[in-house]
Amino acid sequence: MKMNKLKIICILLAGALGLQAQDSLYTHKIINTLCAKQFAGRGYVKNGLDLAAKFIVEELKKNKVNPLFSTGFYQWFDFNVNTFPGKMDVKINGKALRPGIDFIVSEESTGLKGKFNVDKKDSITYLAQNSSIPLSITQKRKLTFSVSTQAAAYCNIEVLKQNISGDIKTIEVNIENKYLTKYICKNICAYVNGTTINNDTVIMLTAHYDHLGMMGRKTYFPGANDNASGVSMLLNLVKYYTKHPPRYKTIFVFFAGEEAGLIGSKYFADNSPVELNKIKFLVNLDLLGTGEEGITVVNATEFKPQFELLKKINAEKNYLPLVKPRGKAHNSDHYWFTEKGVPSFFIYTMGGIKAYHDVYDIPKTLPLTKYKAVFHLLTDFLELN
Repeated sequence: MKMNKLKIICILLAGALGLQAQDSLYTHKIINTLCAKQFAGRGYVKNGLDLAAKFIVEELKKNKVNPLFSTGFYQWFDFNVNTFPGKMDVKINGKALRPGIDFIVSEESTGLKGKFNVDKKDSITYLAQNSSIPLSITQKRKLTFSVSTQAAAYCNIEVLKQNISGDIKTIEVNIENKYLTKYICKNICAYVNGTTINNDTVIMLTAHYDHLGMMGRKTYFPGANDNASGVSMLLNLVKYYTKHPPRYKTIFVFFAGEEAGLIGSKYFADNSPVELNKIKFLVNLDLLGTGEEGITVVNATEFKPQFELLKKINAEKNYLPLVKPRGKAHNSDHYWFTEKGVPSFFIYTMGGIKAYHDVYDIPKTLPLTKYKAVFHLLTDFLELN
């Protein structure tokens, strides 16, 4: 009898450990795939964003989750975006610089080709002489790329100060930009029904799947923490809730256009397929790859009872070292919903790696320190909220 009980316990433990390992494998699979070279930084060059959308939809189909629309998972919209699909060559004082490592181009810059002498404007800024358009060089201690919906009539190059020795005397550039008008994007929307009779009450869980794309033909921004980590968490929640139905109808939205100015979430909020006053609570997930210092909760001061509940659960279960409150902020996709009166949190992890909007935000160095703890805190919170 004791031996049989021991065998049963061992089998159960093995099954539980196998499930945990599988969840971990799934998380890494999602992050590694979204950050792979063929996804081109999930931006607007080489169809990177579209490839990411197709991959996410395939995962939703595998998990047999319902599309939100009668036409499928997609909510279509478009916007203008400046891109750099071609040449990306810069030489300073005759030395070739490495894109993404030694320099970046400001996201709104136009293309330019030529070799110029430069004048020093101040301690960090240089201006090119006799350029057909204004060309400036700015020294930075960290290179941070972004996305612009505008194309300027100038070119600005940011160089890593510590990688440039002495004053800049000359610059040679060959940079190509392409301004895309009405680039077609899509939000990806799915849902599972709740166990309550009234499915009019909705919980919404969101994360953006776009990133910065490419800067030239070879340099791309993987975006492991920002926001392959959030997408993987949302897909893990999809898997969980399809097997463990939630109390309320739960909608999962993967937004596009976040890096370009929260465009996808604004479009959804302005053209919502669900009545916004039916949303009991929204949780937006971004930058979930660390956590050794805990999490920050944006809108904690706006929705105090919900924040106190989150803190209480964390204290009882000892999931995270800190659940830090933050006020209202226009810094991720929760914002437009908050503006329309939807109770919302934006949660991100703290500590660990400092890679952000650069070529170093890669899966290999993403620690996922408190990833599982955040998952459990979220599911506990949503069960009790």
